[in-house]
Amino acid sequence: MITQEHPKAVIVIFGATGDLAKRKLFPSIYRLVKNKKISENFAVVGVARRPWTNEEFRQNVSDSIQTSMKESANLDEFTSHFHYHPFDVTNPSSYLELNDLLNDLNTTYKTEGNRIFYLAMAPEFFGTIAQNLKKEGLTATEGWSRLVIEKPFGHDLPSAQTLNQEIREAFNEDQIYRIDHYLGKEMVQNIEVIRFANALFEPLWNNRYISNIQVTSSEVLGVEDRGRYYEKSGALRDMVQNHMLQMVALLAMEPPIKLTTDEIRSEKVKVLRALRPVKDDDVAKYFIRGQYDSGEMANEPVVSYRNESNVDDQSQTETYVAGKLLIDNFRWAGVPFYIRTGKRMAAKSTKIVVQFKDIPMNLYYNKGASVPPNLLVIHIQPEEGITLQLNAKKDDDAGYSQPVKLDLSNNFLEGINTPEAYEKLLYDCMRGDATNFTHWDEVALSWSYVDPISDAWKEGKANLTTYPSGSMGPKEAEEMLKKDGFKWWPVN
Repeated sequence: MITQEHPKAVIVIFGATGDLAKRKLFPSIYRLVKNKKISENFAVVGVARRPWTNEEFRQNVSDSIQTSMKESANLDEFTSHFHYHPFDVTNPSSYLELNDLLNDLNTTYKTEGNRIFYLAMAPEFFGTIAQNLKKEGLTATEGWSRLVIEKPFGHDLPSAQTLNQEIREAFNEDQIYRIDHYLGKEMVQNIEVIRFANALFEPLWNNRYISNIQVTSSEVLGVEDRGRYYEKSGALRDMVQNHMLQMVALLAMEPPIKLTTDEIRSEKVKVLRALRPVKDDDVAKYFIRGQYDSGEMANEPVVSYRNESNVDDQSQTETYVAGKLLIDNFRWAGVPFYIRTGKRMAAKSTKIVVQFKDIPMNLYYNKGASVPPNLLVIHIQPEEGITLQLNAKKDDDAGYSQPVKLDLSNNFLEGINTPEAYEKLLYDCMRGDATNFTHWDEVALSWSYVDPISDAWKEGKANLTTYPSGSMGPKEAEEMLKKDGFKWWPVN
């Protein structure tokens, strides 16, 4: 049940000494309190192996807020709600001690027995923690209990199924909140509004009027200090299986009959079920995998992926994926959805480009020249906004038209301060709104689509190509679109 405002709860963060908690979770909780989104009836319990005291933990939280937000207002009052509990995830006595602390905090802060267990740590512990939380009685309260899980949710379908089975022994599906932080981004959530609240777009949102849709998520950074993790993951598992397929589902879903969690999820699941499977022999035709080579970023030389720390010097791990997805349903038959994502690319950008079909004849364009298509561009990051590219008359005697852009940018709207994705998702979780979290059916279908691609790559059925750092990816990705008569639209 969704509570409308000022939820109250004890938030238990497993992995509270880690990078995610410091960079995202503590500042998000601070903003929620500052903006009076959540009640003063809250407490945060940090759980980790380090033998910290409450004071050390609170200082860490304070440092996090001052570093990320350059603020210090009411920090002492805020951090007084934070408590630390040294913890061994495999030791039952740790859970019993934690339960005693939670009961005390429930009495102190009057949180009505509401508890969020946020697993911001290595995924191999997810199942163990979930089962021990139930076994040792931490979920048996008069309020609600919710489990928040960071990706990756498994590394393939069988491992995801095993993990889900372990967690479901302790929590029901409606208690499980699988985080995909892309779903917390303002403009990703706006995809539905742009489509379903505008008579200008919804009648055109089909294969009669749209020629292709492109989803790009490019990064300028390399793997940094994540080489060991990335060697086991790669761009396909790290980005395509979750973020990219989620955006495709939002773009392609049918209008839900109601704006409820179950109805929206149901329509997204239908899209994932309609994705045309990529067979072994077709993987090379529909998916390009690349790895960044050495190059220049911001006029500074950078090394290749294979020369990064904790990376095999003969690594076959992809840092770039481009794909052509087809959705076999009445609305989208014949329309390619192109996706690409990669590291060490020319620009940091997450962007969706909807390209509309050409009109039969353009009387206002120079003979012999191609007619620029109408484009709807949804900018997700680093800038947020919408661009509509139309054709309008040039100011000359010839009367020819040229492309013009109509821009709406959140960055330039006075008073707009878009909440950070984690802030919105934490708030949704506290309210019991699971709309922007990933349901198990979505996870399972995403892995079912991705696994055959990954297996074909392991079997050598598609070459690993390279691309210079600072470029927009390998030339093979350009050729894939060229064969269909299209091109990638610039991210800038």
